[in-house]
Amino acid sequence: MSADPVETFRQEAQDLLEQIETGLLDLAHRPGDRTLIDAVFRGLHTLKGSGAMFGFDALAAFTHHCETAFDQVRKGQVPATAELVAAVLDAQDHMRALAEGREAAAATGDALLARLHAAVAAAAGGDPGAEQAAEPVPTATTWKVKFSLPADALVNGTRPLPLLDELRELGPCQVKAITDNVPPLAALEPTECHLAWEVVLTTEHPKAAIEDVFIFVLDDMILEIEALGAPEVSAPAASTPAAVAVSEVAAPLVSIAAESSASETPASEARASRGGETVRVPAERLDELMDRVGELVIAQSRLKQVAAAGADPNLRAVSEEIERLAAELRDTMMVVRMVPVAQLFGRFRRLIHDLARDTGKTIELTTEGETTELDKTVIERLADPLVHLIRNSADHGLETPEERKAAGKSPAGQVRLTARQAGAEVIITITDDGRGVNRERVRAKAEENGLIQPGAVLSDHDLLQLIFHPGFSTAAAITNLSGRGVGMDVVKRTIEGLRGSIEMKSEPGQGSQIDLRIPLTLAIIDGLLVRVGQARYVIPLAAVEECVELSAEQDVRSTGRSLITLRDQLVPFIRLRELFHTGQAPDPHQKIVVVSTGQERVGLVVDQILGDHQTVIKSLSAFHADVETFSGATILGDGGVALILDIAHLVAAGQRRDAQLRAAG
Repeated sequence: MSADPVETFRQEAQDLLEQIETGLLDLAHRPGDRTLIDAVFRGLHTLKGSGAMFGFDALAAFTHHCETAFDQVRKGQVPATAELVAAVLDAQDHMRALAEGREAAAATGDALLARLHAAVAAAAGGDPGAEQAAEPVPTATTWKVKFSLPADALVNGTRPLPLLDELRELGPCQVKAITDNVPPLAALEPTECHLAWEVVLTTEHPKAAIEDVFIFVLDDMILEIEALGAPEVSAPAASTPAAVAVSEVAAPLVSIAAESSASETPASEARASRGGETVRVPAERLDELMDRVGELVIAQSRLKQVAAAGADPNLRAVSEEIERLAAELRDTMMVVRMVPVAQLFGRFRRLIHDLARDTGKTIELTTEGETTELDKTVIERLADPLVHLIRNSADHGLETPEERKAAGKSPAGQVRLTARQAGAEVIITITDDGRGVNRERVRAKAEENGLIQPGAVLSDHDLLQLIFHPGFSTAAAITNLSGRGVGMDVVKRTIEGLRGSIEMKSEPGQGSQIDLRIPLTLAIIDGLLVRVGQARYVIPLAAVEECVELSAEQDVRSTGRSLITLRDQLVPFIRLRELFHTGQAPDPHQKIVVVSTGQERVGLVVDQILGDHQTVIKSLSAFHADVETFSGATILGDGGVALILDIAHLVAAGQRRDAQLRAAG
């Protein structure tokens, strides 16, 4: 069953809008770049034409006005000023709302167009030489335009009539249908396009304007344009698809197979010859497939257990083969769900642009590690926390240009966004070179809110962690950016909900750094299955450093001070049987599983290590959602349930306990 064409248009429209936004943001830094100007104009033109094709008339009409205004920039009549670029960016937000089918008031669109026209007028007035520098108005030229569409164009939603209507808007024209490739009636397929068209057009517009009519189907059609009664204009060969190459244009809205002629290569063969194809799949289908893979992994675990308990070598061999295939399928599914963080980082260029305008600061954003990949679900849930952290860096962290000059800094504040993979985690870091966190203000605010006692001794780490307390804010006044004390606590809660952690570092006068440690996926992980008492638990294998035995003598010696020496380093450990109140005597051969998050390590004392386990993560019920020790649960091969330990929480608890013991002497 084919995908909904309207939904396909919306997806592709979002891609176009992102390309337009990227081009405009680059144009703000390079206002004279002709390549960027042409790319933005073509994006607007494509969006207008495809919107009209799929029945989004309001979008097409609004985009047409924006395209007309920006065409003056394209023709060199007005410069691409910062205000003009900002006006088109705001208009682009309205286009996005129209493309998504959201409620968008006509008055809002009128106000945006009025602002755009005012920006164009101001740009023209601000550059007296612009009018003289503009391209001279060409005289009317007669062109012969001959084009044909692929046979499957109609099936894929491409309509010839809007193309002909756009040509008529350029000037008077004569249209002739070419029927040479129309088959006999008995062989006629009503869904296939067999016609070609020859149009004689007289217009004052340049050849580029004719090419723009076909810009969103250019890659898959045959197009010939030649001037009549003028010096011969080089025209592409009829056998070459996409006669006019436009490198700036993104993939067409409707994927159509390239073919040399309607009568030569069948569409199916042409499509087969094209490499590097991609297929859009709805996100919910990926989630459903992931669930099925998870159930398969659970069934495979049951089969493995049954095979291990029996004596049939054939059953054991089949079990091992299915285990291998299930692992490969799992890994493949993980790769399919992975998307580069560039998709996430790209959103923040616009955010920084708007923040700079709102705050009056000069802000530069640099990114690194954009090819690092994360599970799509994680990407989606990270967007809002990162927005809040970047807004805080711009509002609280960075100084005004005047303040930075007085402090001996560059007038432009720097915000750096990096991502790197570390084992089964991705570390995302937000860094700024601003004023840093004012410890005195944080302490005063914490004492005022009753979070700490006056004069209480706190480590620098604990003091900075107060910023993540609900309702905490050091802002002097409430603005549209911050000051209400709502946000940092939500950021921390969201990150911990992803089984991640958040840490802040700050140097007064030098800036701040926030590190987010996020697991690669939330679906299936490799785990270490352990037993504590009669219950079984799963420790994420990526967090495990090593396993050592805890003898009965060591257990007795460490009573009251739970520390073990590993390679001349003291590592605190937690007895899980005490934490979980098993009420049972410890196993004579206890094991310590050393786990870590970053530089922090802690040992977990278990009764028995059962082995590795492919863990399908299931969320805990709402009733158990507040239990910090566990991050989820999984179903074992025998149908039992094992809880997944929250390593970040256990490591933090172990380190706090060790610090308290050290302080007590």
